[in-house]
Amino acid sequence: MHIKVDLKIFLFLLLFLITSQIEMYILLMVFAIIHELGHLLAGILLKFKPQEIKIIPIGLQISFTIDEDEIEKTKYNTLAIKRAIIALAGPIINFVIIAICIGLMAVNTELQLANIIYANFLIGTFNLLPIYPLDGGRILKELLHIFLGLKKSYTYTKKITKIVLILITAISSIAILYLQNISLVIIVAYIWVIWLKS
Repeated sequence: MHIKVDLKIFLFLLLFLITSQIEMYILLMVFAIIHELGHLLAGILLKFKPQEIKIIPIGLQISFTIDEDEIEKTKYNTLAIKRAIIALAGPIINFVIIAICIGLMAVNTELQLANIIYANFLIGTFNLLPIYPLDGGRILKELLHIFLGLKKSYTYTKKITKIVLILITAISSIAILYLQNISLVIIVAYIWVIWLKS
C-alpha cells in the first residue's frame, strides 16, 4: 500500500490561514480523515485491499483493489453494490458522530459540540451530493451501473455531476458575495479540478 501527499494541501492551509478560518479547516480535516477511515473499514470488511492512501486538501483519498479470484466468483452487480456500500460508509460515520454529539449534549447541556456537529454535517452532506468522484457520485454511478449498464452509468453520472457542479458553483458565488466566505469557493474549485481529472 502506497501513501502519497498532495502538496496543494499547503496552499489550502495558507488560504484558510489568510482568511482566518484555519481552526475550522483543521476541524474539517480531522473529521474528513475519520470519514475516510469509514471507507477503509468498509472496504476491508468487504474483502477489498487498500492500494493507495493519498492525503489531499479535503481529507484522504483511498483506492482499493480486489483479488481476481474474488471477481471470478462474484457477480459484477454484487461488486457494484459493495462499492456503493464502501462509498456510503464515510457519510454514515459523520452522521453517527452527529447523533453521538446530540446525545451527549442532551445528557450534559454544558457541552459545546456545535462546531463538531457542523463539521460532520458539512462533510457528510457535501459528500452525498451526486458529484463524481465524491461519495454521492460514486453511489450514483454504481446504482446506474446495476440498472443501466456500465456505459450508460458513466454517461449519466458525468452529465448529472456537471449540472450539480454548475448549481453549486452558482450558490458558492452568492455565498462569497453575501457571507464573505471564501472556503466554499475554494472547495468547489478543487472539486472541479478533480472531476476534470477523473
